[in-house]
Amino acid sequence: MNNLKKVGLTALAGSLAAVSAHAAEMTVSGATVLTYTSEDGTEVTGNPYGMKTNIGFTASGDVNGMTVSYMQTSVDQFAGMSSARLSIDMGDMGTLAFDQGSGSGLATIDDKTPTAAEEIWDGLDGLTAGGLVGAAGNSGVFNYINTFSGVTVNAAARKGSGTSNSDGSSSGSGQSAMDIALTGSGDMFGVDGLAWGVGYGEAENGEQANAAGLTGGENEHSTVFANYSMGPVTFGYQVSRIANNGNGATDEDVDQWGIAFNVNDDLSVSYGEREIEYQKASTTNVTEDGEGIAIAYTMGSMKIAGNRNEVANNAGTTGSDDKMTEIALSFAF
Repeated sequence: MNNLKKVGLTALAGSLAAVSAHAAEMTVSGATVLTYTSEDGTEVTGNPYGMKTNIGFTASGDVNGMTVSYMQTSVDQFAGMSSARLSIDMGDMGTLAFDQGSGSGLATIDDKTPTAAEEIWDGLDGLTAGGLVGAAGNSGVFNYINTFSGVTVNAAARKGSGTSNSDGSSSGSGQSAMDIALTGSGDMFGVDGLAWGVGYGEAENGEQANAAGLTGGENEHSTVFANYSMGPVTFGYQVSRIANNGNGATDEDVDQWGIAFNVNDDLSVSYGEREIEYQKASTTNVTEDGEGIAIAYTMGSMKIAGNRNEVANNAGTTGSDDKMTEIALSFAF
């Protein structure tokens, strides 16, 4: 996105006033998206048009040889904060951050299959990236990032339920969670055009129910992906597993692939499929099948995109199908 405004600040925050700090720089950027959405006949009908505006603020400055940065994104006329992140770049020692919703660890590679616009599960009832959000979740997470010999390590850990807290407050049942994602390119294997990643995480359910409503045992999330680009074509494949080790748990095995083609510098198209096998403890296993096609055209800071997604046995419910078509016009500033 293009910078809208840059201003000088005398300090990052009151908590940094006691240390040596130089003037910081703040950048404001954002995007407005207009959408038309059409769903299948079983959906409640209404106004198909919508608009969303994101405003992002990023500030950074040098503190005793390190770079301290803060990022916050607000949505829909400041109706809510979608994410925030405070990070310290320590050079060769890596980056340490506290993350409130921007994504850390395993959540950064939950769905890496190529697409021209939205993911093939986007807009379908109750669907996410196969449930793979990372054991540490996205909120109230400590995050460490560093690169060693071409491999980027992205680790996340939290204490409690993972909900966001205000200064001086606490929440959660004392459950702990951690996950880690490793990503790299094909350079280390002598394969040009290859991007790969692996991730693993686990969370203790503890005495109280976790986000999935389970007790006892641990939840384990794992994933592996590989994308290969050759000229204008990129093919990607990813497998994930979610083992919910608790009373009445349902495990999930996710198998998905996608292919994207850049027609030229401005136009791209993609197609993908996903299969999730829900392994239920008390009933017969159910397989969810989904597919999606997308197209996007960029004109400077403006982009128009469309996608059509379909799913059968939605979220592991036999006979529950869903379809969604969306056209989006976005402006970045």
